[in-house]
Amino acid sequence: MSGASGGRAAVIAGIGCHLPPDVVTNEELTRRLETSDEWIRSRTGIATRHMVAPGVATSDLAVEAGRRALESAGGGADAVVLATTTPDRPCPATAPDVAHRLGLGGVAAFDVSAVCSGFLYGLAAAAGFIASGTAERVLLIAADAFTTIIDPQDRGTAVIFADGAGAVVLRAGDASEPGAVGRVVLGSDGGLNRLIQVPAGGSRQRSSGVAPEPGEEFFRMAGREVYRHAVERMTTSSRQAAEAAGWDTPAAADRFAAHQANARILATVADDLGIAHERRLSNIERVGNTGAASLAVLLAQAAAEGTLTAGHRLLLTAFGGGLTWGATALVWPDVKAL
Repeated sequence: MSGASGGRAAVIAGIGCHLPPDVVTNEELTRRLETSDEWIRSRTGIATRHMVAPGVATSDLAVEAGRRALESAGGGADAVVLATTTPDRPCPATAPDVAHRLGLGGVAAFDVSAVCSGFLYGLAAAAGFIASGTAERVLLIAADAFTTIIDPQDRGTAVIFADGAGAVVLRAGDASEPGAVGRVVLGSDGGLNRLIQVPAGGSRQRSSGVAPEPGEEFFRMAGREVYRHAVERMTTSSRQAAEAAGWDTPAAADRFAAHQANARILATVADDLGIAHERRLSNIERVGNTGAASLAVLLAQAAAEGTLTAGHRLLLTAFGGGLTWGATALVWPDVKAL
């Protein structure tokens, strides 16, 4: 069950992803950072990650992932939602440009900013468009060129974050169908926004009349505190999502997909939820943390590789800056991933 017993709902109809071709290995990072392959692997679980080439922006990744999702779904869309932390520019939103480049005409298009929880926030927004009758088909893209806001000399972030995009097409359907999106559990705690932030560049810093300190234009994260909150919030929201779907426990999931933040966080959350190792989806070793794109890329790759198949009960969860978090549970449909 999807968590709903009937009525109009958003149903996943297509999925695709895109990773930039340039791959950065741990060995390459050790040439500029005081670190080692063993240190990176033991603390993050990452061996390689993808990075945009000079001149490549978030919209470029989003367009390619969106094109593949549309092809997978066999049709267009009358709305585009783009979840990203790295828009092409502060103003305007990047989604309208993506919609234009995909040839979707004058459809509704807007950005969602919830950092690494962006895909789930975007999923709730897109599903709401369909449930309300505002749209019949929504293209939801999650894309980030995260390496463009990372200090290349910061060992704490440069080894973790990477670039990529994933997308799904949602169509109007029935809440009892496989792929129907039920309740999406969402939450935030703005009192802890200091834990994950880019200090400079916004209206707070600009209106102060004070020039930013060196390095304040880069992404910052308080790793140890984030770890604790990420585990707590993803575990709690996963339990709430499983309950909303009518499952006895989260361990009833056939597949568990968590935001690929850090291998230690993923293992702790899955262990706390009682989810068996063979039911955990993961690609962090080869793609790293791709921000808002993380869940969408993971689902597309798992579906393409055959580790996520039609009929699997799927539990999704994420945690990001804001602080923000979310989770949802659904039955995976029969879709071809591109």
